[in-house]
Amino acid sequence: MNRTQSPSSDGVKPSLLRRIPLAFGALFGLLANADLAARYAALRDGAAVPTPASPTAATAPPSSVLKDLSPDAALQLLALLQRDARLIDFVGEELSGYADAQIGAAARLVHEGCAKVLREHFSLVPVRDEAEGSRVTLQAGFDAAAVRVTGNVVGQPPFAGSLRHRGWRVTEVRLPKLAERHDARVVAPAEVEL
Repeated sequence: MNRTQSPSSDGVKPSLLRRIPLAFGALFGLLANADLAARYAALRDGAAVPTPASPTAATAPPSSVLKDLSPDAALQLLALLQRDARLIDFVGEELSGYADAQIGAAARLVHEGCAKVLREHFSLVPVRDEAEGSRVTLQAGFDAAAVRVTGNVVGQPPFAGSLRHRGWRVTEVRLPKLAERHDARVVAPAEVEL
C-alpha cells in the first residue's frame, strides 16, 4: 500500500481504500449537521474555518426557532440507499484486505445504486444557472441559505466572485409512504435463508 507522510494524527495519509468509507460517512455527517457542512466548505475552499459561535454576518441565515423533525424520512432514505446500493454494508466493511481494483468495482456498484435512488426519489436542479468558474455578482438581499459566500468576505453586498459550485435544490421528493406501524429504524432486515 502506497502511503505518503502527512500531519494527520497517525502520521500517514489515508489510502484510497480508506478514504472511500470515510467519504460516505462524511456524506451523512454533512447532510445531518449544517455547522459541520459550513466548516467543511470553508476548509475545502481554503478559507478560515468558521466556528458555530461566530458565523460570518453575510452568510448567516436569520435566527429562527429550531424545530424537532421525525427521523423517519432520513431512516427511509438510508434504507433505500442500503437496498439499492448496499451503502451501509460498503461503508461498514474493513477494506484493508482488498485490492484497489476490488474496492473500485464495489464503489462502482455503490455509485450506481446511489444514483438510482436519487433519480427515483428526488428531482434536483442547480441553485445557480451559471457555469462553474464564471463570474457572478450577489446583490444586497441575496438568499444566504441558497448561496454561501466564501473567501475574503468583507463589507456589504454587492459581492463579485467566481462560482465554485452551482449548488443543488430539491424540487420534488418522492419517498414511498410508510405504513403506520412500520418501524423505520429497521433500515435493512436480517436475512435468514432456510
